[in-house]
Amino acid sequence: MSLRLTIDEAGFDAHVGAIPVVKGNGYGYGRVMLARRAAGLATQLAVGTTSELAGLDSAGRETDGIELLVLTPAVHLDGVVLPSNAVPTVGHTAHLDALLAHRWSGGVSVKLASSMHRYGVLVAELPALIARIDESGLELRGHLLHMPLAGNDRNAARSEADSTAEIEAWLPHLDPAVALSVSHLSPTAFASLVERHPRRSLSLRVGTALWHGDKSFLRLQADVVDLRPVRAGDRAGYRATTIGAAATLVMVGAGSAHGVTELAGALSPFHHQRRRLALLEPPHMHTSMLCVPSGEPTPAIGDWLDVQRPLTSITADEVVWS
Repeated sequence: MSLRLTIDEAGFDAHVGAIPVVKGNGYGYGRVMLARRAAGLATQLAVGTTSELAGLDSAGRETDGIELLVLTPAVHLDGVVLPSNAVPTVGHTAHLDALLAHRWSGGVSVKLASSMHRYGVLVAELPALIARIDESGLELRGHLLHMPLAGNDRNAARSEADSTAEIEAWLPHLDPAVALSVSHLSPTAFASLVERHPRRSLSLRVGTALWHGDKSFLRLQADVVDLRPVRAGDRAGYRATTIGAAATLVMVGAGSAHGVTELAGALSPFHHQRRRLALLEPPHMHTSMLCVPSGEPTPAIGDWLDVQRPLTSITADEVVWS
């Protein structure tokens, strides 16, 4: 039994054209595998935390010479190994103190405050933080701005014009010789920003929109492990759910342990022949139980069902590049 993610390799490589973010579960592909793939397409990669640097050395020589930006500041670094090509982020003197206590002597990026109201240095505090970095003998490698969702994103609460205005409000306070990296802008909005500020070194960090922006080359599937006929009045599943009418129970090799759960409204994420198959009960650990009424198309043991889940929330047993 397994949850399998299949990627059209040629289509995947052709669509990549921005500075990649490789964090969390590697957007469903796995961080190491995604780092290998992205390293041939960029000179910088971004990870979420210092802990996510662990294991990237197993990506092999593909990542040699690639700068690894760490997007989240850290205050506890016990046991953390920072490779020489890492660029940790600071947004407060406490973050800098943690790096110095860890005997870090490489480069750092400064996280700038945004309307996200997460971590990041305020305009008034920036000169003092940069002075501390200089006094410490560390190299300032860049500034980072993490913007709220904007534009056409279905969860966006503002326009891209708001985001670009916020970015441009920071520019008078930043050394033009130091690179600025931003997020959550469309390629069009970013190109316009670059055109208006040709003397600035600007870069765009892209994660979800890059790796999941074109889903036509992705297919998430789970296999059918077993089938069992049931009659009206029978009980089945962890909750001894009563069967309403004659049906076939379909056991699928994916569940909550893989990050496969119900969709909004308790809908099933499983599809067969472009039809949604009803859940008997919510997915549990490594198996989901489906209930197909008698007379309706039923998958066979070994068939693969399409799975409707965001890749950022799943852990695939198998990743296949086809």
